[in-house]
Amino acid sequence: MDTGKPFKIFVVEDDDWYNRLLVHNLSLIPEYEIESYTTGKDCIKNLSKEPDVVTLDYRLPDMKGLEVLKEIKAINDDIQVILISEQDDIEVVVELLRHGAYDYIVKSSDVKERLLNTINNIRKGSRLKKEIVTLRKEVKKKYSYQNTIIGNSPAAEKMFSLIEKATRTNISVTVTGETGTGKELVAKAIHYNSNRAKKPFVPVNVAAIPKDLIESELFGHEKGSFTGASSRRIGKFEEASSGTLFLDEIGEMDISLQAKLLRALQEKEINRVGSNEAVKVDCRIIIATNRNLLMEVQEGNFRQDLYYRLFGLPIELPPLRERGNDVIILAKHFIKSFCKENELDEKALSSEAGRKLLSYSFPGNIRELKSIVELAVTLSDHDEITKDDLVFGGQNMMDSLTNEECTMREYTIEIVNRFLSKYDNNIKLVAEKLDIGVATIYRMLKEENK
Repeated sequence: MDTGKPFKIFVVEDDDWYNRLLVHNLSLIPEYEIESYTTGKDCIKNLSKEPDVVTLDYRLPDMKGLEVLKEIKAINDDIQVILISEQDDIEVVVELLRHGAYDYIVKSSDVKERLLNTINNIRKGSRLKKEIVTLRKEVKKKYSYQNTIIGNSPAAEKMFSLIEKATRTNISVTVTGETGTGKELVAKAIHYNSNRAKKPFVPVNVAAIPKDLIESELFGHEKGSFTGASSRRIGKFEEASSGTLFLDEIGEMDISLQAKLLRALQEKEINRVGSNEAVKVDCRIIIATNRNLLMEVQEGNFRQDLYYRLFGLPIELPPLRERGNDVIILAKHFIKSFCKENELDEKALSSEAGRKLLSYSFPGNIRELKSIVELAVTLSDHDEITKDDLVFGGQNMMDSLTNEECTMREYTIEIVNRFLSKYDNNIKLVAEKLDIGVATIYRMLKEENK
């Protein structure tokens, strides 16, 4: 990421000849802006100019290199300091590195090459750090409440309130709702607006992982612990260290694994498959389900102790049919986003089309609305989407699907097939467009071809 700001380097060296040599070598790189000083105090006095790097002689007439290093780091820890000296006492080097020096270079014939390589590495790291900061800001903006939960209905306002409460603490959160209501988006909104936002958000779709692999997926495994385990692998708990682990469709977890999950939550430690060594873990847990977990407990499918351990703050996402005019607000949002993504002229939503949307029950909820709207934009030949452009539940897609007895799954498969045809069978792209998992598409296609 190029900010246009020159990369500023301070050269601090009391030997006039060596000072000029360093300045000359560094000035060969046109992007570098060099300033030179002969005392530690002069360097410290000018730190308000915010240099990116300071090359520092260990022996200066007014201060020791370690003293200057400590002052620099106390004023601005982001400034990287490279010590350059004739001595190579290993104890001195270790002490300097312990106090934050980036590198220690002994004055020698190859000092130019080493110095330029070291500064180049610092520059790459600085660029990466700025990119990460920018990305984190963009991600937080993307998952702000307003961008995640669009609408102004009482149901939406209630969700805003609960999400805000969830961001204030590390309490476990249970997100419930029908398929397609946006449970993962709510989980991301909580994570990226909490004090764990700078740490990983790790989603796991429990239903999409085979029963015999879920333990390894969550807790990791050691090399040779089972057939195919060719190397050590850390699990999702460790990946989510200091961040958030999102367990989607938790109600699908086999009861035999639930005891191990409970232990991990209680003890805050896990054991990789094939290892007796406990590994400490610290991650926030957010779960999601479209099942009634309390009923699952009563029927013996879900452990009661795990239920109470996980439940925490409940956030129920209402179905789209109960959100009133939010349907129109969301539809207009999806139209705008789809047109922008595909470099199309933005289309309006006619009043007749709006009334048709409001009259539909949306069994697939927000996910279905998004698919219907994107298909309408694709089908529309005008600058306004009409009621005829809106295809509900696969109407008129295939003669075989006009039968009232077709299931939602059959309609969904047909929509997936149409999108696959449109996007040249790019499954990853279609998954993004329809907001469903890649594994879900593969599973549908496999079942369809049986």
